Amino acid sequence: MLWLADQPASPDAAREHVIPNGEMHLVFRLTDDPLRLFRDDDDAVGHIVSAAIVAGPRSTFHVKDLSTPVRSVGVQLYPWTAEALFGAPPDELAGRHLALEEVWGGAALRTRERLQEAPGPELQLDILEGVLAERLARVRRVHPAAAEAIERFRATSSVRDVVRASGYSHRALVALFKRAVGLAPKRYCRVRRFQRVLRRIAANRHTRWTEIALAAGYSDQPHFVREFRELTGVTPEAYLKVFSGATHHVKVNFLQDGAGRSR
Repeated sequence: MLWLADQPASPDAAREHVIPNGEMHLVFRLTDDPLRLFRDDDDAVGHIVSAAIVAGPRSTFHVKDLSTPVRSVGVQLYPWTAEALFGAPPDELAGRHLALEEVWGGAALRTRERLQEAPGPELQLDILEGVLAERLARVRRVHPAAAEAIERFRATSSVRDVVRASGYSHRALVALFKRAVGLAPKRYCRVRRFQRVLRRIAANRHTRWTEIALAAGYSDQPHFVREFRELTGVTPEAYLKVFSGATHHVKVNFLQDGAGRSR
């Protein structure tokens, strides 16, 4: 999915937690400030990545700087496009943010310059789509067993059942799946299950947590809360406190010690 975004400097939060969705991201920042990430909420300095970034699939949140205004163009990608686009399988990129120039060389800078020089958003999206189409012409077909597992996980989170249906050993299917998706099946299912939680919250903020936990398949509410904190860095209550409709972004300056910050 291609996108364009104008993000003003946030007057009330200097950082945000970005919640994983199991996909990869390619982002070109068209303004001057490159992406700055932090190890956690206590990291006072952080580190600079680049103005052109490839982000591998993740199963936990990451912490991003919000202190400067940014205009960006980017795309969410299925992980199995990683080898065609970046020359590496998704499991090698999992959990990482890389400067695009590390994998594209000078083409990363040239593409960003073309996007900056384009006179309007429609042309910027057309340019990015064209660059991706040219590279994806070399995309390799996903292994049939991995493709079947991805489809089966739409209806079940039982890794055992999917392995049994595949006819492969557990170790073999996990290896094929990680090669295609970047995450092991169990972690992939955890992220997909949490996506259902976020969609339910977005649809009705007043749904009781116990109902959300049971509907998503959590064994009990403590299990749900533990996983919520692991994937977002905050408690469910703290998430709702700052919820603005952007389900995958949690501004953290509002949160006080004891109210849900990850420490």
